[in-house]
Amino acid sequence: MLTSRWCQGPAAGSPGDRAAVSGGDSGAVGADGRAAANGDGSGVSGGRGGPLIVSVTDFTSDAYRDLPGIARRGFALRRRWPDLDGAVGMWLWGEPLARRSGSVSVWTGRRALAEFVRLPEHVAIMNEYRERGTIRSVTWEYEGFDEARMRRDAEAWLMSDDRCRDVRGAPRQRG
Repeated sequence: MLTSRWCQGPAAGSPGDRAAVSGGDSGAVGADGRAAANGDGSGVSGGRGGPLIVSVTDFTSDAYRDLPGIARRGFALRRRWPDLDGAVGMWLWGEPLARRSGSVSVWTGRRALAEFVRLPEHVAIMNEYRERGTIRSVTWEYEGFDEARMRRDAEAWLMSDDRCRDVRGAPRQRG
């Protein structure tokens, strides 16, 4: 899986704040509703208190010919990231041979994520590609910022889909 560099958002706080919280033993809220607290119990994330929302998206294109446009539009939207209220940070990821791409984004709350989803640029991308593939997504709540844990959890979820195995074994589509 290819990943972009971490793109820090305005809600991440200073690099020192981020480093201080990234070592905590944060955990995701699972289906059972349980959340692990930071090792220090502070719940601090990127200089802010309270939980963080992590959104993971996974888009599998029906055709290779759409991949350049998807990547171009994704990177264009990523350039807006430093100006998005409530954005802590994000990675873009891709598996070109499997026609898959997506993002892992970290938000200060559900409202910030919802505002991003409603951005005209995001709506335009979804409208253009929604019928050209299959999309799935998941959101989790973390009590604090733990970049390594968030990345591991996202990668595990992305690799858990049976479709991943099917796409890798599928013949290439022309186009």
